[in-house]
Amino acid sequence: MGTNILIYGESGSGKSTALRNLNPKETFIINVVGKPLPFRGWQKKYTTIDSKTNPTGNYFCNVNYDAVGKTIDYVIDKRPEIKNLVIDDFQYIMADDFMSRALEKGFDKFAEIALHAYDIVRKASFTCRDDLKCIFLSHSDNSNPEKIKLKTIGKMLDEKIALEGLFTIVLYSFAHEDKYKFLTKSNGNTIAKAPMGMFEDKCIDNDLKEVIAKVDEYYSFLDEDVPDMPKPKPKAEEKTK
Repeated sequence: MGTNILIYGESGSGKSTALRNLNPKETFIINVVGKPLPFRGWQKKYTTIDSKTNPTGNYFCNVNYDAVGKTIDYVIDKRPEIKNLVIDDFQYIMADDFMSRALEKGFDKFAEIALHAYDIVRKASFTCRDDLKCIFLSHSDNSNPEKIKLKTIGKMLDEKIALEGLFTIVLYSFAHEDKYKFLTKSNGNTIAKAPMGMFEDKCIDNDLKEVIAKVDEYYSFLDEDVPDMPKPKPKAEEKTK
């Protein structure tokens, strides 16, 4: 099981910009809506995959949940050189699923949309290679300033599942004084979390290369040999038995 990372925030808060320093030889981007990446030279770093003309491409555009799911499987199974799998603008997979069925009556469609989104997160989170990091970039729902959460479709994902809970690391992106930042710990009205001790600072730069370096450093430390803990001494009453 690989490491899963969720980065969410308002549009223009620096989520996609955070990809700028990643090694393109080790990164595959699924661009859900196909918008240009917001940094110079991205077209040379990321080229569209094609089975005939560019089989080793590292960029794929599609909003359909089934196509996204199959691409995740492909990267997991066929592209061992890829260490970072990015799903950019994840919430639009749910939005497209909803809009394509907007005229359907009844609530069954909401259950299916929720299942599709849940399946994609589970696929990227629980079937990944140990050496693969799955990074979801998504918009936030700021309708309630006291609880800024991930933008979804319908109440099922919010009340029954809470997609944020499926991620080990959740970073909240925001702009402050012309700089883009990630929040690593909740400030009371946002959802942000990471394993204890992974990030020293509550606010860090929006640089996924640095985030991944911290993640690798943290887990490599945990992999080191840990000496056996001394056994507790027996209590006085146990000695007399």
